[in-house]
Amino acid sequence: MHAFFETLGLSAPIIQAPMAGVQNHDLAIAVCQAGGLGSLPAAMLNPPALQTQLQALKSATNGPFNVNFFCHTTPTPDPVIQAHWQEILAPYRRELGLDTRPPSTEPGRLPFNHDSADVLEAFAPAVVSFHFGLPAPDLLTRVKSWGSMVLSSATTVQEALWLQANGVDAVIAQGMEAGGHRGMFLTQDLSTQMGTFALLPQIVHALDVPVIAAGGIGSAQSIAAAKMLGAHGVQIGTAYLCSHEATTSALHRAALQSDAARHTALTPVFSGRPARGIVNRAMRELGPVSSQAPAFPLATADITPLRTAAEALGRTDFTPLWAGQNASLARSLSASDITREFVQAWLDAPEMAKPHNSATPAPHAPLRNHDAG
Repeated sequence: MHAFFETLGLSAPIIQAPMAGVQNHDLAIAVCQAGGLGSLPAAMLNPPALQTQLQALKSATNGPFNVNFFCHTTPTPDPVIQAHWQEILAPYRRELGLDTRPPSTEPGRLPFNHDSADVLEAFAPAVVSFHFGLPAPDLLTRVKSWGSMVLSSATTVQEALWLQANGVDAVIAQGMEAGGHRGMFLTQDLSTQMGTFALLPQIVHALDVPVIAAGGIGSAQSIAAAKMLGAHGVQIGTAYLCSHEATTSALHRAALQSDAARHTALTPVFSGRPARGIVNRAMRELGPVSSQAPAFPLATADITPLRTAAEALGRTDFTPLWAGQNASLARSLSASDITREFVQAWLDAPEMAKPHNSATPAPHAPLRNHDAG
């Protein structure tokens, strides 16, 4: 096991992906107790809620855990874009009996700031992870001053190199298969995004810090494949969505266990940033890719009333059904049992094959043109 994970004292380098909206401290605790690194998503927690969740997590485990934050820049609402988006959504509001747009009751996604850091400092978690890059240098320095190790997600080699240059202790290579929000931050060009097993070896080759594979992983075979390609650990999310400790709704669980889960796509219509979920009515009729949704995270406020009204009717038309491309991995088991299986799978998997370097490979012979006939 890499020194990064040996320092944490884990049974194996298994990280539970932080999943805002479908988990709280209970899932993180179960993973920690089974020898993995449990994660608490904090992007939707204000300081008092963060304090409550951290106290519950700390009181239930003496082991290391991860706390995850977003690093986006809060946008200024554009009245023209907002009005146009609300006009697009107006027919759905009328259909659901929502003639006006009621205020959203869903907590906004907040970027990491000093208010959150004030709460976090008293707990000094072993790991703090970030999505959408890194926080301002003064905030990052503050996190490191507690002794916390820092992770962040990269979706391209360029992002991974940037993260390494800016002080992360390890990089999460987030493949295209991953559920939820893309961690992309140097570009919003979706054509730059790669699958996990294409992205992973490129990042491993380019970096000196350890690399954690994420996206489409949740079985013994995929864990072994990631390890063979040089991953120092794996981060797994979708496989926990139907676990006993997850707070995933009954409607979301039913979708995950249906044939619909075979079709996922990236869409910004629910939040304003590309995120992978099971294709539903909103994604089909508004996207899935749309340039008309307000900037992240402003789009959430407009879709939430539609989601609430449709869910009251037992429908997921406007629900962000976050899931990776292999939703069949989600099982209705204890998260501790799931984690123990992953730990054993890592321990049983062979190490990365060592390249032969005793001789320089000969260059490829030039291709010859062959006449037809």
